[in-house]
Amino acid sequence: METGSVNADPVQRPDANGRCSQWRNWTGFWLLGLCNNFAYVVMLSAAHDILKKQESGNATASTSTTLAVDFQAGNSSNSSRYDCNPVSTAAVLLADILPTLVIKLSAPFVIHKLPYGFRVLFCVIMATTSFLLVSFSSAVWISILGVIFASFSAGLGELSFLSLTVFFTRDVLGGWGSGTGGAGVAGAFLYSGLTQVGLSPQITLLIMLVIPVAMVISYFFLLVPPASLPQWKSRGAEYAAVGSEESQGLMDGSQEDEQEKSTPVTDMITGPLTFIEKLHVIKGLLKFVFPLGLVYFAEYFINQGLMELLYFPDFFLSHAEQYRWYQTLYQVGVLVSRSSLCCVKIRKLWALSWLQVLNAVLLLFAVRFQFLPSAWLVFVIVLYEGLLGGAAYVNTFYFISKESEDRHREFAMAAASVGDSLGIALAGLAAFPVHRYFCSL
Repeated sequence: METGSVNADPVQRPDANGRCSQWRNWTGFWLLGLCNNFAYVVMLSAAHDILKKQESGNATASTSTTLAVDFQAGNSSNSSRYDCNPVSTAAVLLADILPTLVIKLSAPFVIHKLPYGFRVLFCVIMATTSFLLVSFSSAVWISILGVIFASFSAGLGELSFLSLTVFFTRDVLGGWGSGTGGAGVAGAFLYSGLTQVGLSPQITLLIMLVIPVAMVISYFFLLVPPASLPQWKSRGAEYAAVGSEESQGLMDGSQEDEQEKSTPVTDMITGPLTFIEKLHVIKGLLKFVFPLGLVYFAEYFINQGLMELLYFPDFFLSHAEQYRWYQTLYQVGVLVSRSSLCCVKIRKLWALSWLQVLNAVLLLFAVRFQFLPSAWLVFVIVLYEGLLGGAAYVNTFYFISKESEDRHREFAMAAASVGDSLGIALAGLAAFPVHRYFCSL
């Protein structure tokens, strides 16, 4: 009897501890996703307000106020039937996405030399710097520099945290995806709410410094990292040391648990990937990167090239209010679908891509021929657009994690993150001539 009670504790405790660790890791990645994209979202809103305050006949500042988060309704300086701004919101989109694209194209080949702890601290420093620069800026170029810092932070953070998921069970990808989706909704609502109650943009930005602090807490105190995680030492320095220790750990775990692990360390300790191996991995990733890039191309072509032009003069909302609600409902769709991984998984990524392209074509013709009867129908379409985009993102990285070889998985997760940024950048370029054409009518 006594022996039975002694044996019961060791069986129950690991199970309880395991569930606790699983919830901590899921929550930690949710917060990391929120914090990583939150600064980027808020920076767009803050840069708009501060640049607008700074402008005094300055053409550069005037251009910068065409940020995607807002624009002036009823621009009297243009005679276009679309009531559009002289410069497309794609201008700011390119300024925001190009630094991220540069990071994602280059960093996967060298970032493995920098341990994760230092990467997180670097992202935190850049995000903090971006808030401070935009808050205290006295010139337009300083505010723009702050936005660039936010873009670098978001890009490096995304590829680093996606790579980080391979050291945990695969379900943390759902937490990361849901957190990034929540950043768009939470960032827009929180910034708008604080400024609406009377706080200045500068004070609001200083309050937002809590976000980098939350990232530090999430990574260093909430996550339960495995021994294999190269937090303060580079991968090469840990291959030999980790090998014997982790091999013994794998022998102690159940077969079912280890199949769920994203990265069995025994396969990773054979050495770093060579440049040729990385090129081979990238070739295998094209079946994921192309559909993801196409989804985001169509998505941001709608958001930055067409959404501003979908204006209904007889609707009860003003032009600016219609645009804000388009953006808000889009973000809600993204949040819902990026949180859906625990309920449904979609392997047919190309289907999501072509459905999004169909959305873009439909709305392009709607802008040209103005056959949609009401903004209510556009609300439904942009909500659906967000659902497609969020589903494509989270399912792409889930299946990359599931189908990549163990030794390739960490690099694959980082390298594939370029797909969405490349699609966004191309969409920004394509939106310029389209916007110019319609505004000239």
